[in-house]
Amino acid sequence: MAFVHAEIASQPDCWREAARLAPTAAGQLPRPGERVAVVGCGTSWFMAAAYAGLRESAGQGETDAFQASEFPTGRHYDRLIAITRSGTTTEVLDLLAALRGRIPTTVLVGDPDSPAVALADATVALPFADERSVVQTRFATTALALLRAHLGEDLGRLAADAEVAVRAPLPIDPARIEQVTFLGRGWTVGLAQEAALKCREAATFWAEAYPAMDYRHGPISVAAPGRLVWAFGGIPDGLPEDVAATGAAFVHSRTHGCRTVLTSWAAGRNPVDPMADLILAQRFAVALATSRGLDPDAPRHLTRSVVLA
Repeated sequence: MAFVHAEIASQPDCWREAARLAPTAAGQLPRPGERVAVVGCGTSWFMAAAYAGLRESAGQGETDAFQASEFPTGRHYDRLIAITRSGTTTEVLDLLAALRGRIPTTVLVGDPDSPAVALADATVALPFADERSVVQTRFATTALALLRAHLGEDLGRLAADAEVAVRAPLPIDPARIEQVTFLGRGWTVGLAQEAALKCREAATFWAEAYPAMDYRHGPISVAAPGRLVWAFGGIPDGLPEDVAATGAAFVHSRTHGCRTVLTSWAAGRNPVDPMADLILAQRFAVALATSRGLDPDAPRHLTRSVVLA
């Protein structure tokens, strides 16, 4: 069995562990009112974007997300949070070194012995969520779960939704789909971007992501029979009907476009948390890889960490 299968299935337990860790990690995480920047690369950047949206929506303070290589060093922030599974990514290490003594920094990391730990002012280690697969799944979502718990969210309900997501039937047969576009609104735009990345990484599959409100400003032109539009969280009025008119399939956990999942999750827990939806998208990406004869643990041209000379 691929490592990624087991790592995806372990997410409910990882999120519960994050909830237990959150109170002891609180001193290393942003205080209400702080102006915060959150950085990462690839998957970690998308989790940073999701957290930034959630923190601002919760009224906790201005929060911006950046790719680590694109952090605007001329701006002032009260704290920087870096999300990095390996703690060895060059762009993250370079940024942490450049900010030493200028901005308090906290690193969320899978390996507590990594170089990032020595460069940051504070560390929240998540070794229980570290992974063997190149393709990130549980570390990224566990980091976001920890940050959500720190915002005061109930991870018990989230983990319960995740328990269903790791077992529920996929909403559509990947073998029937030639292209997928993921959509989000607010904080779930980051989840949509991450879902698309999983399809590209694991299955070398044509996948895109957009804010749901922007989708009808051009990207909908690629929708057609044999293609899929998958939305996370709230959706604009009329979007399901507009997608249906193209002949593309539509998946959304709160609509009949995802009927099998609605049936599985109808017992008192609707709507489904979008992070649980992301688990389904992870599983969809792995199933795509398998259907294409690919090893999801060995994606083309990728390594577990990008370390530049």
